[in-house]
Amino acid sequence: MNRISLALALTALLAGCKSTEPEVQSVTGNWGGTHVGLVLDAAGGRLDYNCAAGTIDGPVILDSQGEFHEKGTHTPGTGGPVQQDQVPPTFPALYHGSVKGERMTLRVIVPSNGTVIGPLELMLGATPVLMRCL
Repeated sequence: MNRISLALALTALLAGCKSTEPEVQSVTGNWGGTHVGLVLDAAGGRLDYNCAAGTIDGPVILDSQGEFHEKGTHTPGTGGPVQQDQVPPTFPALYHGSVKGERMTLRVIVPSNGTVIGPLELMLGATPVLMRCL
């Protein structure tokens, strides 16, 4: 067998092999629900709640069960006007969720103060329904 035939035979053999690494499924897109909106891209995401905001500080990757556990931040809102130089407090947060088709269930945990938000139900492509705090 010459070298070209051997190379073609090895290429064909390797093409039929399956990878043993798990398939990584990244979640992106615009997600909306009652009291929450989430925009996700390959780098992370931004959340808006009725009276708060948050970030997910990395890509949202689903495990084999369709669940994710990501780190980010949570910034509670305040009612009334905000001073121009006022910087709201921001806390580390944990985002736990699951995705089934075009549905997402999301829970936000702020360990430093024990705040738990959710579960929140979101749909891919849905417009968020937010009521801003006054």
